Amino acid sequence: MIKKGTQWKAKAKGLLKAELKRRNLSYADLAERLSAIGIKENERNLSNKIARGSFRFR
Repeated sequence: MIKKGTQWKAKAKGLLKAELKRRNLSYADLAERLSAIGIKENERNLSNKIARGSFRFR
């Protein structure tokens, strides 16, 4: 049986990747948009966070 947290991470990962694809955005585009609202992340960090399903923005 899969843990509840693991299921959430997989769902979040899938939703984010699908939304990026739907909007035709790259990780670099996402990093730029996040920067505009004060969240400093580079595209590699975003890629890793999305792949892991772990998101902690300050």
